[in-house]
Amino acid sequence: MVAVLLLALPLASHAQSAEEMKDQYGNWNSGGVERIKDLASIGGVRDNQLIGYGLVVGLDGTGDQTTQAPFSSQSLKNMLNQLGVTLPEGVNPQTKNMAAVMVTAELPPFAKPGQRLDVTVSSLGNAKSLRGGTLLMTPLKGADGQIYAIAQGNLTVSGLGVGGADGSKVTVNIPSVGRVQNGATVEREVPTSFNQGETLTLNLHRPDFTTAYRMADVINASFGDDLAQAVDGASVQVRAPRDPNQRVTFVSMLENLTLEAAEPPARVVINARTGTVVMGAGVTVRPAAVTHGSLTVTISENPAVSQPGALSRGQTAAVPQSNIEVKQDKNRMFLFAPGTKLGDIVQAVNEVGAAPSDLVSILEALREAGALRAELVVI
Repeated sequence: MVAVLLLALPLASHAQSAEEMKDQYGNWNSGGVERIKDLASIGGVRDNQLIGYGLVVGLDGTGDQTTQAPFSSQSLKNMLNQLGVTLPEGVNPQTKNMAAVMVTAELPPFAKPGQRLDVTVSSLGNAKSLRGGTLLMTPLKGADGQIYAIAQGNLTVSGLGVGGADGSKVTVNIPSVGRVQNGATVEREVPTSFNQGETLTLNLHRPDFTTAYRMADVINASFGDDLAQAVDGASVQVRAPRDPNQRVTFVSMLENLTLEAAEPPARVVINARTGTVVMGAGVTVRPAAVTHGSLTVTISENPAVSQPGALSRGQTAAVPQSNIEVKQDKNRMFLFAPGTKLGDIVQAVNEVGAAPSDLVSILEALREAGALRAELVVI
């Protein structure tokens, strides 16, 4: 039935705006006007992760203990050999001012050789702190094993660790991780498919059939019919000029178009570890009556001492005494009317005096009863 209604809709003219189409197609359930730039990304235009293994030197005695991290001394030997310094056989340098580290970075799309990147340096062994260290020249490789950047520079460490002779210590943040601002130089460009083919694909950050349909409609209303088509709920395919300059201009105009994104589905998200409960605006409940109370049983032990008479030849003994107390909270029952909204749910739960952990139990019970009109997600 829905498909028949969609086919019966008249085609929008080139001059139609999103507001006119909204009036023509009815009152859309909207999640707010947003730019295409904020809703989708261009297919093939993405970051690439880089990783490398290196050494940090110049530490103030807070580096790796080479007896427990032998790869640090092995890396030092290999580096010295490359620099023309050969250590005698069987000599294992005990260097506390050096640490083996992993270096990571993200290579943005269209990055050209010579541009600079920020890198993150993380201790690989048992170094206590990287504060004051210098990262030696480290090649950064991509998933294909090719070198795309070279990193080197002084570390900036926000963490701090201080220890005493008795073993006590105070640690602020993480001193074994640091950053090198503009510490890597791009050496190789990653090829992209941006200028290839006759079409571009817009991949939605949050797949939604309604948003994909509206996005294609807005593009066609602005540039012409049949220029864009929704492939599925996650992507929209758009015909673009083949000339690179014209394609960049077209994408600039395209990503600044606005449309009314579809409202997200009704969902309740529960963080079981922290007790955090987040409910979307579309959450409703069917008619239901809820009461929530707790039964508390407290058992306390108060042992008493039995002292025999003076001439009874008895023995002093401990006599156990248990006190049992039962307490039940008398909470009122509250009623959810048909179509109850989010604010009414929160107000009713607050009136009963339920804690966030109690709210989780109430929502789970409503779902089992079939009264909760929302998806319950536990993370």
